[in-house]
Amino acid sequence: MIRKLAYADLSAVNEIYNQAVQNGFQTADLEIVDSAARLEWFQAHQDEQFPVYVMESNRKVVGWVSISPYRKGRAALRFTAEVSYYIHQDFQNKGYGSELMAFIIKASKSLKFKTLFAILLDKNVASIRLLEKFNFERWGVLPNVADFNGIECSHLYYGLRISK
Repeated sequence: MIRKLAYADLSAVNEIYNQAVQNGFQTADLEIVDSAARLEWFQAHQDEQFPVYVMESNRKVVGWVSISPYRKGRAALRFTAEVSYYIHQDFQNKGYGSELMAFIIKASKSLKFKTLFAILLDKNVASIRLLEKFNFERWGVLPNVADFNGIECSHLYYGLRISK
């Protein structure tokens, strides 16, 4: 089941995100995110235009997806949004990422977005495969801008035009 994020979900959402931090190359954060930062993030996503949804399985949050503004306050970019998604490590490769991606693309159309993009690291092969499965294309690369304790990798921009 996919539903809107509730305050009670923040601990589970943060646990999932921090798994990505600890696993490396799934986010550019190097340190785990504390609950205060997650609360601030939650408050920033209370705008109906930029929702967060969680995926539940047997009443457990197993993943989440969010829409965030791109260059907030720049009116010419108001129809463009960044999509972010994370799946609990125990529930990966079970189709949850695909369900969340299909859901958020449909939701983005109803929110009147024309373009979605994702920013990810080139070593995150699973995310690249998921995005390409949904017809996202590689639109840009910032070569070797991320440094994980001496291991450099590139930041990729994948985009999808969802409405003309």
